[in-house]
This record gives sequence, C-alpha cells and structure tokens, in this order.
Amino acid sequence: MSTTVSLDHQINKLGFWSAITTIILAVVSGFLPLDAPGGFGADHAGRIAWLTANKGAFILAWANQIVLMLSSSGVLFCIAWQVSRNNPLRGIIAAVVVAMSVMAFIIPKFIAVWTIPMLADTVSLGGPGAQMADALLLILNVSVPFSLYTSFDYLGFWLWAVFALLAAGPLYGPTLSAKISAVCLGAFGIIYHGVFMALLLGNIDPEDIEYSFSAPAMLVIIVIIAMLFNFKSAMESRA
Repeated sequence: MSTTVSLDHQINKLGFWSAITTIILAVVSGFLPLDAPGGFGADHAGRIAWLTANKGAFILAWANQIVLMLSSSGVLFCIAWQVSRNNPLRGIIAAVVVAMSVMAFIIPKFIAVWTIPMLADTVSLGGPGAQMADALLLILNVSVPFSLYTSFDYLGFWLWAVFALLAAGPLYGPTLSAKISAVCLGAFGIIYHGVFMALLLGNIDPEDIEYSFSAPAMLVIIVIIAMLFNFKSAMESRA
C-alpha cells in the first residue's frame, strides 16, 4: 500500500469514527445542562445560585461540548481532505477555516469549564475579587446572544458556514451520501449567511437569535450522518 493510499485510508477512518463519536455525544448533550433553567431569561442571581449548586453537572456538560466540537471538527477536516481530490485549493482553504473555527469554539468552552464555575464560587462566597467576578459573569453569560462568550460561538458557526460554501460544490459526487452531504452543506452555508444578514439589518429580535442561528445548524448533523456512510465506503474502496 502506497503512502498516499495509506494516508487516505487513515483520514477516512478518522472521519468515520469522528462521525460516530459526534452522534453519540450529541445524544448525550441532550441530557446535560448547559445553563440555568430559563437560559436567556434567567435572573443573574438565580444563575449564580444554580451554578454553585450544579457545578459538577455544568462542567461535565461543557467538557462534553469540547469533545463534541473536536469530533465534529474532525469530520469537517476529513471532508476537506475529500474536497481536495477535486479542488486542491478549496480543500486547503477549507481545512484552514476548520482550524480557525476550532480556536473560536475552544475559547468559550474552556472558559465554561475553567473560569465560570470559579467566578460563581467567588461571588457566592463573597471573598476578595467578588465584585470583579460578578461583572465577569455578566460578560461571560452562556445564553445571552450578545455576550462576549456567545460571540465566540457564533464566530465558530460562521466559519463553519464559510467552510460549507467552500466544500459543497467539490464534495458533490456519484454516491447518495456525497450528494446529501453536499446539498446540506450548501444549504447550511446559504441559510446561515442569510440569517446573519437579517440580524445585521435588525430583523431578528435578541430573544430569537439563538433559535434563528441554531436551527440551520441541524443541517450539519445530517451532513455528519451522511458522511458516516461516505467515509465507510471510501475505506472499503481503499482496502
């Protein structure tokens, strides 16, 4: 087996297992709390009390999100590899965009695991730095769509939308899974940018931002499920 064929097999294998991991962790995430009940409308004092009482579950939920993000990014990176077969330049740019999205996503998620629980403990205990910790918790609110925290998340999803527009055309292939993945990627990229423009024009209320931007992301789940079969087929063809 040549080095190129071996590398292709390994990357498709990585994509296959990354897709399986993503699907499993996506299901698990549905049972873990990412914020206090009420989310966007939750009271600040109530959020602090909830964070203090549910520290372990909150950290576990966001640690799961880190691994989920890494596995789904792994799928996108492997898609970029497949794209490079038909369009090497687009494949390279797409891979760079995925790497940039990982940096955008990992920053707020690490803050959720490391910083936010300590801030909540500091505020609840009223020790030195409690005033600063209280102010930082407002800035790093995980549900308010215009907080510093969520801005990084939306940046990451926007980079995914850019990736989608780069990858959709070259990914379209003879297999049904490739067609489904390409169409869903293209739709996600177009819809996300459309929603983004609507937000900039003031046509989306703050309380509707999360749903407006998370709904198109469901297309990415379809892409990952479809690519599961694509990667499996590619591995078997190289065996």
